[in-house]
Amino acid sequence: MWTDVTPGWLPWHPNPSEPAFTAPEGAVDAHCHVFGPAEEFPFAPERKYTPVDAGKEQLFALRDHLGLSRNVIVQATCHGSDNSALVDALRASDGRARGVASVTPDVTHDELERLHAAGVRGVRFNFVKRLVDAAPTDALETIAAKITPLGWHVVLYFEAPDLPDLRDFFLSLPVTLVIDHMGRPDVGADPDGPEFTGFLDFVARSGAWVKVSCPERLTKTGPRALDGEQHAYADVVPFARKVVETFPDRVLWGTDWPHPNLTDHMPDDGLLLDHVPRIAVTAEQQRALLVDNPMRLYWPEG
Repeated sequence: MWTDVTPGWLPWHPNPSEPAFTAPEGAVDAHCHVFGPAEEFPFAPERKYTPVDAGKEQLFALRDHLGLSRNVIVQATCHGSDNSALVDALRASDGRARGVASVTPDVTHDELERLHAAGVRGVRFNFVKRLVDAAPTDALETIAAKITPLGWHVVLYFEAPDLPDLRDFFLSLPVTLVIDHMGRPDVGADPDGPEFTGFLDFVARSGAWVKVSCPERLTKTGPRALDGEQHAYADVVPFARKVVETFPDRVLWGTDWPHPNLTDHMPDDGLLLDHVPRIAVTAEQQRALLVDNPMRLYWPEG
């Protein structure tokens, strides 16, 4: 559905390039979304944006085009706590997708069991102030207690300036933590400076996993992943490379397809995959990032 879309919304790239980088066998896109289609899975009334449709068929076609094997589909805020589109995609994946859901504090044990059977292995909490009305700390405490018996983890989305105020709360949670997009650092700052060093210290203390994803969202100087550019998002590379080198067994990568809320440009997903060898420079790092780590977190049964 392409009507009533948020003004300025950029649709996903219609013709991504063939990647120059060949991902290792079994590679996982560990952060992506499905939007609708809205006629089948309506968007939440309380949403902050209305995207273009980006359904499971398009997602799985992109997976195959990029030479990847599996997906981890993260519930999009535009669907609120109605995980119907997510569950539908998981069930259609033949076991090749896992999910991260959004639930409310009153979620029942039966509903969590239903989501688990579909392939959900975590819940996501958004602390980005422009996307939520209030920091969901109370809800997260309640839900964390409910998901612990299932062995699920909590995915946290926050921006770097807000981490100092949230740090102690996050450290108090009794669950595994996964951090979206490197905690959205200021890539115009020094990767050895206090802000990013503080983030790395938090990761070390919490034992959190980190997604070295979304360079297109973090970059300030580019260049963009368009028109065959093989050195895209150079300003993000030192930050991502530091995470990969510091926590080689707790890093994940994902496309973030279909790239919600981008206003500057829409990247070529083939070139995003080509970004991987710039941040994970050895075959060992690449296999850990794309295969071993996501499989251990989302498919521990093999």
